[in-house]
Amino acid sequence: MHTVDRVEDLNPHRIARQQFDRSAPFVDDLADWEGLSDFLFEPEHILEVALPVLMDNRSVKMFTGYRVLHSSIRGPGKGGIRFYPTAGKEEVMALATWMTWKCALLDIPFGGAKGGIAVDARALSRREKEHLTRRYTVALGDTIGPFTDVPAPDVYTDAQTMAWIFDTYQMMHPGQGNLPVVTGKPLELGGSVGRDAATAQGLFHVTERFLELGGVPDLSEIRGARVSIQGFGNAGRHAARLFHEAGATIVGLSDSRGGIYNPDGLTPDSVGRHKDETGTLAGFSGAETLGFQDVLEVPCDILVPAAVENMITTENAERIDAKLVAEAANGPTTPGADDILCGQGIHVLPDILANAGGVVVSYFEWAQNLSNQQWDEAEVAEKLRKKMYRATDLVVARRAELLESLPTYRERWAADHAADPTLPEPDYRMTALTVAVKRCQAAALQRGIWP
Repeated sequence: MHTVDRVEDLNPHRIARQQFDRSAPFVDDLADWEGLSDFLFEPEHILEVALPVLMDNRSVKMFTGYRVLHSSIRGPGKGGIRFYPTAGKEEVMALATWMTWKCALLDIPFGGAKGGIAVDARALSRREKEHLTRRYTVALGDTIGPFTDVPAPDVYTDAQTMAWIFDTYQMMHPGQGNLPVVTGKPLELGGSVGRDAATAQGLFHVTERFLELGGVPDLSEIRGARVSIQGFGNAGRHAARLFHEAGATIVGLSDSRGGIYNPDGLTPDSVGRHKDETGTLAGFSGAETLGFQDVLEVPCDILVPAAVENMITTENAERIDAKLVAEAANGPTTPGADDILCGQGIHVLPDILANAGGVVVSYFEWAQNLSNQQWDEAEVAEKLRKKMYRATDLVVARRAELLESLPTYRERWAADHAADPTLPEPDYRMTALTVAVKRCQAAALQRGIWP
């Protein structure tokens, strides 16, 4: 049914649809409700806004911003805001869709949402970034709120950005208990301990648990594993530290300007200091210089794509030399690349599972804000570990069930698709999606379609 097409469609929203369609045959009863697939997949609300900003040179520059609420079936929208040049409607729709599946898979009471502004944030001064953020928040108006849609940080946004959003929203809605309107805030404004490293910490727990469960036959633990990480932002930098502290050897690292490789190992703290001092990983002594994407192809046991979408494609998937891919980024692997990696015996821990630690601790922050509580670091850490372990256990067990029942699914598929009778073996991405979609399907049918 799914052959590898060397000329790939890299539109992220269409990729999200491909992933959904690949999992759909394994979601029991989904086909029995005509139109239900479209209802579950299509976004509920798309907002596009024009943002005039007074720049430091006294010129007025126009930016375009987006906010997409994909689903509120299981709760308020939840998802980050990115300031990135490629942030367009199709990309934001895809990211919102993946957020819905992520929240459902981790069984937290949110639907998916996402926001973005097409801008090179690195070219903005702090004042310009603040004015852009506040203008965007005003433009969003009541489409965001503690019980409707709750933003969070993403690419080139951070706790400071969330503080500006909270402050702007508070000025527009005084006296309404607005702390939960946004997560990833500074601790002084109701943020949660553990949020900054949560995406990487969740990735670590998923990888650790998957190895414990025998997911990679000749790799039972992180200690001693060789790890290569593409991306040295929030998720990638924390992931390098966590894997290194657990006894892994970090052999490759990269940022947007290039990569470095040392088969004997890189020390994340030293690399981080160099990055802070120079603004790039390039020129780090004691390492071979690589291109940004070359770090994906170095020999390693665990490969962590932690940058942006469409980094592992049919063009480079055959050159991946890893035993396991753990996705810290959203959408880094295309469907065609999934097929190639599967054929090479390389499992992929999908983004909706592997990088869900951020939204889990965002949920914890939201819950703390609503109840006027502050949880200590140990409590947050243990709750996160349990959530990530439980989801990993569920996906591994569900895939075993699907493989056992595969003849039945294939027979059912062939009866309805005579022209294309082959149903592929489900990988971990397809499996994770079956769990998420099934939960959304159940919620939709229990709620009903009104009116």
